[in-house]
Amino acid sequence: MSKTEEYQKKETGLFEVELTDNQEISPGVHLIAWRRMHDFNPGQVVKIALDYQHPPRIYSVCSGNQEEEIRVLFNIKNEGLLTPRLSSRIPGDRILVSRPYGSFTSESGPAWWIATGTGIAPFYSMFRSGHAAGKTLVHGVRRLNQFYFEDELEWALGENYLRCCSAEQSCNVFPGRVTDFLEQQKELPLDQNYYLCGKALMVVEVRDLLIAKGVPYQNIVAEIYF
Repeated sequence: MSKTEEYQKKETGLFEVELTDNQEISPGVHLIAWRRMHDFNPGQVVKIALDYQHPPRIYSVCSGNQEEEIRVLFNIKNEGLLTPRLSSRIPGDRILVSRPYGSFTSESGPAWWIATGTGIAPFYSMFRSGHAAGKTLVHGVRRLNQFYFEDELEWALGENYLRCCSAEQSCNVFPGRVTDFLEQQKELPLDQNYYLCGKALMVVEVRDLLIAKGVPYQNIVAEIYF
């Protein structure tokens, strides 16, 4: 490693890892993996880049904290600088990542996990880490093929796994957005925490809706995807 690379590694906190897997689990949605080198708390994030010339992007870890690999879920943004290139990487290629960090972590006991799209990632990490007891998971998507990890979550969580789809219909799936589903709930537990993960507009809308239904502001924890 050159002195310039050593300086860049120190300044950015990024280091090289070798990809062990890259799966397209849904059209335009990829799940990549590399060997886990650090402990982490489920719900934390990592930075990813392909070089030191472009700023890294932040992604939630999408794997259990006892698994041998760290996985990250992302959708390709055609206008983006990173995801189109990252999606074409194959096992054996090297990328730059940071150590996991962040405070979006779920405590034990009953709580609601509310996600849209790839915002399911931190909750799947929590689920895979054994933190699903007493949790209600609400996942909202546009298309039915966007319920990532659906079979596993449905088998494990049963009626506590609630799916909302705004553009297509299927049995056991609420026909509408997450906000539509929550608005129709006559009562919501007011003594539980609500963890929100998704795009900024969704997080704001769901937060305001929960508050309007009496959920205390301090019981709402959010992770925003840009």
